[in-house]
Amino acid sequence: MGDVLAGIHATWEFEPDSVLIRFERGIRTPKLLQALRERHIPHEALSSVTLTRGKRGTVVLHAVPRPGADPLMEAAAGQLKQVCDPYRLVLPAERETLADYYADELRALLPADASTPAGRFLVAAPAAPQHFKAYDGKASFDGSQVVFRWFWTGASSAKWKAGDQTFPVGELSGVEWRSPEVFDGHLRLLRRAADGSAQADQDPAAVVFGLGYGPVHESLPFAAAVLEAVRATSAAPVHAGHAARPAPADIADRIRHLGELHRAGLVTDEEFTAKKAELLAEL
Repeated sequence: MGDVLAGIHATWEFEPDSVLIRFERGIRTPKLLQALRERHIPHEALSSVTLTRGKRGTVVLHAVPRPGADPLMEAAAGQLKQVCDPYRLVLPAERETLADYYADELRALLPADASTPAGRFLVAAPAAPQHFKAYDGKASFDGSQVVFRWFWTGASSAKWKAGDQTFPVGELSGVEWRSPEVFDGHLRLLRRAADGSAQADQDPAAVVFGLGYGPVHESLPFAAAVLEAVRATSAAPVHAGHAARPAPADIADRIRHLGELHRAGLVTDEEFTAKKAELLAEL
């Protein structure tokens, strides 16, 4: 066990080749940090270390990650609020001297190429399985494929007509995450053979966020886990994935929802018949 520096929402443990960050689970700790629980950050994943004055009598020790080193920060693409940044340690101002000491110690351990982007991910993403509820469907990821199952109350007719979607990671080139805390929040899977130009609410490769749906602490770790898996398979041959056979009760549920859309006039007689036959064939 190395030296430990305890902050307001996290504790940093300094190891010979890395920093182990453990986040508190208190009510004042941002939900994203609670969901991450702990992160192991190799020194080679860092580009710089800063110490600045914070708000209300605090100082902030910030270990800045190298571009391309952390799938979580790559997926976030600069959209995280400062309070949710897992690389910031906020301490009382009276601990500034101690924080400055550790900042200097950490700077001395940074790699010679710290100013350059990392050629691969050096920090592990949150582990699969991952799942969350978006406004228009449920997203799940088991480590090898992403599945979107649509909610009849929120999904557009375009998504219902396309049906539930399964995406093997080998068919993906990346992930686009737009924070649920801004307008048009969504998660979109970038496919190798598609342009991704459709609006998120019409794109079967995307789920849209809304009030209470797709919160940062659920959807961002999901995006990071998928992004890490995509990068890990990008250099390997692409193998087609096979969706697990749905349970009969799930099929019955989806047929019932399809019937409601049909009665509401959102799908034609022909579309209803064809989709129902397609669902029955999955049994």
